[in-house]
Amino acid sequence: MSVQTVSLGCRLNFAETETIARSAPADEDWIVVNSCAVTNEAVRQTRQAIRSAHRNRPDAKILVTGCAAELDSAAFADMAGVSRVVGNANKLNSFAANDVMTPSGMLANVKSFVAVQTGCNHRCTFCSIWQARGPSLSLPFEAIRDAVGREIDRGAKEIVLTGVDITDYGGGLGKLCQGLLAAEPRLKRLRLSSLDSIEIDDALFELIAAEPRLMPHFHLSLQAGDDMILKRMKRRHSRADAVRTVARIKAARADASIGADLIAGFPTETEEMALNSLKILDDCDIVATHIFPFSPRPSTPAARMPQLERELVKARAARLRDAAASRRERWLQRFVGTTQPMLVEGNGVGHTDNFAPVALAGAARGQAGQARITGFDGNRLTAALVGQRA
Repeated sequence: MSVQTVSLGCRLNFAETETIARSAPADEDWIVVNSCAVTNEAVRQTRQAIRSAHRNRPDAKILVTGCAAELDSAAFADMAGVSRVVGNANKLNSFAANDVMTPSGMLANVKSFVAVQTGCNHRCTFCSIWQARGPSLSLPFEAIRDAVGREIDRGAKEIVLTGVDITDYGGGLGKLCQGLLAAEPRLKRLRLSSLDSIEIDDALFELIAAEPRLMPHFHLSLQAGDDMILKRMKRRHSRADAVRTVARIKAARADASIGADLIAGFPTETEEMALNSLKILDDCDIVATHIFPFSPRPSTPAARMPQLERELVKARAARLRDAAASRRERWLQRFVGTTQPMLVEGNGVGHTDNFAPVALAGAARGQAGQARITGFDGNRLTAALVGQRA
C-alpha cells in the first residue's frame, strides 16, 4: 500500500502535504491532493490533477484538502474518485490525531520546508486566501525549533521557513530567525519564503547584514508597481516603500537577490499603470518572478471592479514575463567565470546561496561548497564543485 501526494500552490501546501502523508493508513492506497485557490487557473489545475490521479490509479482513494477544497468543498466531493474532502482547519488531522498548529515539514531531497504560521489578517481586494485560511496564527517558537531539529535529523541541509504571511509572525520574523539560529547550531542554511516588504522588521535586517547562515534571496509580495493599483488592491506599501526596502536589503547584503510576485491586468489598470509595474523590475532589481494574469476570485472586491478584456490581461502578463525573463538571463550570465557558494539538492542540480539554479554533473546530493560557474545553458548555470563544506 502507498500514499501519493500532489501539492499545488504555495510552499506551505508542500510542507503540509508531507505531514499529512506521513499519517496516512499503511494498509490503504491514498492520493493526497493539496489544492490551491490563488487564481482560477490554480483551481482548474487542482481539478485536472484529481482527474489525472483517478485515471492513473482508479483503485486508490483520493483525499482533497487545501484552499480550493475549503472554498468549494461540494464541487470536489462530487468528483470521481474523491473519497474525502478536508478543509484547512482540519487538514493535518486528515488521517491521525494531530493539532492543526503542529509544525509541518517537508523533506525534498536535502531541502525542507517548515511552516511557522498560517492564515492572514489582511484583506487584499484580489485575494480569497484569507477566507480559506482564516486569521493569522503563529506557532510557538519551541514547536518550530523542534520541527527544524527533526528535519535536520532526517537529513535536511537547508530549512525554508514558510507560511501564508510569515512576516506577520507573532513577536517578529527576525527574532524568530535569530532564535532558531542560536538554538540550532546544526542549521547552516536558513531560507525564507515570500515576504511582505512593509512588514520586514529591524531584527531581520540585522540578520541580513551580519548572518551568513541566512541565505541572501528575498522574495517580496509586491503585486504591482503603481501606487493607484496598490491602493485599489488594498496593499499597505507604496511603490517608493518597495524601492526603499530593496535598497536597504542591498545595502545590508551586496550579494542579495530579489524575487517578487506581480499581478498583470488588475481591474482599472491603464497602460501607464501597467508600465509602472514593468519598470518596478528595474527599480527593485528583480531577477526572479511569479507573474499572474489577474483572475477575479469569487466574493472578492476586485471581482466587482471594472474588468479589463482577457486578451489585454494576457498580453500585459506576457510582456511582464518577457521583460522579467530577459533580466533574469542577464543576471545569470553575470555569474559565468565566478565561484559561488551553493548546495546540491539532488540529481546533479542545486542553487547558489542567492538562489541561482545550477547543474553540476556527477555532484552528490547534499554537497555544499564552492562551485566554479562554467556556463549558462539558457535555463540554469553549469558548474563544477571545487570545494566542499560541512
